[in-house]
Amino acid sequence: MMLILFAALQATAPLSAAPPPAPRPADAAAPTPAERDCLAQARTDPVAAERLVQRVAGVTPRLRQCLGLALVGQQRFAEGAATFAAAAQAAELAHDAAAANYWAQSGNAWLAGGEAMKARGALDAALAAGTLTGLQRGEAHLDRARALVALGDAKAARTDLDQALVSADDDPLAWLLSATLARRSGDLDRARADIAQALRRSPDDASVQLEAGNIAARSGDAEAARTAWQAAVRLAPDAPAGRSAANALRQFDTPEAAK
Repeated sequence: MMLILFAALQATAPLSAAPPPAPRPADAAAPTPAERDCLAQARTDPVAAERLVQRVAGVTPRLRQCLGLALVGQQRFAEGAATFAAAAQAAELAHDAAAANYWAQSGNAWLAGGEAMKARGALDAALAAGTLTGLQRGEAHLDRARALVALGDAKAARTDLDQALVSADDDPLAWLLSATLARRSGDLDRARADIAQALRRSPDDASVQLEAGNIAARSGDAEAARTAWQAAVRLAPDAPAGRSAANALRQFDTPEAAK
């Protein structure tokens, strides 16, 4: 029982602390020169992009979006989230379908800043618009699931994760979070199936290997747990996932592990 108990205690990171996907630029009509320059700078020099927006007269929703990207690029997540929300509100007034994507970006930034309740509100607005499709819709469901887990609503999170797996099934994070939630809920068959999908898509992700070890431990397979945790340590020894895996591996050095 020691192996299973220790694994459960070590397994909180993937749902609560996994790095969020990068904010997604909106699909829209051809940008103006200022918008194009800003978007290019936001990727390479977010401080310069912020200054560019400050110099432009008549800030458009897309320039507000670019400012949000620049702020997030500086890890000023709350400011970025509020700026994306302002872009969404301006786009709604202009009857611009990109508003939903700006709301999704706002939710993503709130998540990065640890504000789950605000993230849920922004993502509710993004999905309620009904204009997100394909991968963008799937990623919005995935982000809302992450917010719901942080808020303690596992049932609603499962609904969003199942939606994300339909539209964003190539995203290993969706499978990782689904596997983690299934393990926490005691559905080990689902957990094993979903972590196998995450491993197929991202075998070099330490968080995926950590969770594979946690699921194996909960299933009573000590050798598979050891192998997965060792992989997590090898891949990212100084990252939270690698450190958690290293802590989990220490139980194999105890007298109880030999019994």
